[in-house]
Amino acid sequence: MMILQEKEIKKLLGQKEPVLFLDYDGTLTPIVKRPEDAIISDEMKTVLRECAKKFKVAVVSGRDMDDLKSKVNLGNLIYAGSHGFRISGPDGLYNEHEKTSEILPQLDKIEKLMQEVFPAIDSGIQIDRKRYAIGVHYRNAKEKNVPAIIGKVKEIVEKFPEFKTGEGKKIIEVKPDVDWHKGKALRWIMDKLGAADKNKFIPIYIGDDITDEDGFEAIKDFGIGILVGEHGKPTAAKYKLKDVSQVKEFLQTLAKTMN
Repeated sequence: MMILQEKEIKKLLGQKEPVLFLDYDGTLTPIVKRPEDAIISDEMKTVLRECAKKFKVAVVSGRDMDDLKSKVNLGNLIYAGSHGFRISGPDGLYNEHEKTSEILPQLDKIEKLMQEVFPAIDSGIQIDRKRYAIGVHYRNAKEKNVPAIIGKVKEIVEKFPEFKTGEGKKIIEVKPDVDWHKGKALRWIMDKLGAADKNKFIPIYIGDDITDEDGFEAIKDFGIGILVGEHGKPTAAKYKLKDVSQVKEFLQTLAKTMN
């Protein structure tokens, strides 16, 4: 994997207009112990604002869409929350996956079961209820308890066929078992923006987590996938950035390239 410089960026873009997709945690903000403490810096917001003046920008995250919007708080961006299950943007852009609302009562039951069993396993577990998913964070749990935590989540979810589990960095997540993910959300957004013409537009996807692989995979033949750091698994991204500070530098260069 290569780290992109300005010269390479210009060559890759050619005459095409970029459409930028970014994860939030670990990409726009460093990973922190508590998800609620992941606050985007003023400098990063300034760079995002500058990018959004020149091309379309979407933030795609496992976070709830409303949480994502309040964290970034820029009005001219597209926000895809819950791995793309709910999308909102300028000019009335909106999508909510058709199957999700009808299975919310089942998710409530899963959350209740988790609240009952997890405190006894490890006090460092954080249960993060989102609208369409539940994230079980074990970053602050004892390492020896991690297999039991993951095993218990899977055991609970097996009783609810409408849901599946997915693992990320120090998190196991419960989400609807439907054929929808960050990559499909990306393609939906490109289509709705009128940016599906591969001769005129080029998607750039930047993310740090295993769930971002769906985004990288969706554009690997015609876009630019950039992995931030490492997630310990094979990646479909062709390029690499070391950390959040390098993401900021890349975005500054990208905005400058589009002058």
